[in-house]
Amino acid sequence: MQLQLISFVLIILHCMDYTGCQQHSSSRHRPHKQISGVSSGCQQGGCLTCSDYNGCLSCKPRFFMHLERIGMKQIGVCMTSCPPGFYGTRSPERNTCTKCRSECDSCFNKNFCTRCRAGFYLHLGKCQESCPEGLVRSDTQRECVPKCPAECEACVNSETCTRCRPGLYQLSGRCHHVCPEDYEPNDKLMECTLQVHCEVGEWSEWSPCSRSGRTCGFKRGQETRTRQVLQYPSPFGKPCPEISEIKECLVKRRKCPGGRRKNKRGERRNRNNRKDKENQEGRRERKRERERERERDTGEREDSDNRNKTEHRHRRGHDTEPVSPQDGLVQ
Repeated sequence: MQLQLISFVLIILHCMDYTGCQQHSSSRHRPHKQISGVSSGCQQGGCLTCSDYNGCLSCKPRFFMHLERIGMKQIGVCMTSCPPGFYGTRSPERNTCTKCRSECDSCFNKNFCTRCRAGFYLHLGKCQESCPEGLVRSDTQRECVPKCPAECEACVNSETCTRCRPGLYQLSGRCHHVCPEDYEPNDKLMECTLQVHCEVGEWSEWSPCSRSGRTCGFKRGQETRTRQVLQYPSPFGKPCPEISEIKECLVKRRKCPGGRRKNKRGERRNRNNRKDKENQEGRRERKRERERERERDTGEREDSDNRNKTEHRHRRGHDTEPVSPQDGLVQ
């Protein structure tokens, strides 16, 4: 009886179109279309009974009947879950999709929204235009959310900041004036980042005992060993320890092969060099002495010539001295 009533309603809606009524009048008493390969005899897998012109009339168990409007016509569709903006209701006779309230984008039932339309904000399952006291509107979430803490500029809720006020460092959704232990401030990202401490490898073996790059010809020398830096520290991390060590060592003195001959040659070469230098200095000094003597001789000759010239002028002056007129008068 219920199936016949649903079919009658769908026929009336469809017959609002004249062509549909004509077609339906000629096939009113035809049995439902049978399609091979589908157990229910309908084209859609979820349909239990169907109509050529109105789609599904009833659905298989666990499927929801949803009426899709196409112009003035409604087509029945069987779905495993209802589309957005609708919620499903189950009953022994029929599972149907029912439209949510007008302010809901999606809902759990007619009294409980899960997401609101733009301009409405969700709070306790209801979509409303304003939020209760103590809450603020979030346009991105379309929800009423708690006010951000004082140190936040943006937040997800009262405990999770997404952006801190200038001068504060963010860590795990909180803002800090001073970063916690084991963290350090990153002024570029304005975040607290984990400190990185220096890590070094194992020590190498001690080097052979040596002295001034030689390994023979001495009794006391030095040995060295090194290790590599595996991880350099961050600005506030623990610095690296020493990566090289030196210790004194004693060896049995032994002669270096060819060492004495080389030393004698070196000493002979040094003596020759010193002699050459001394000879060069002596020659230079003798040359300077000769130049000084030459300068003294030249100066003495010039002085003697100047004196002779002066005396000669004096003598010439006495010889040519004029006679006074008075000297010629006779007393």
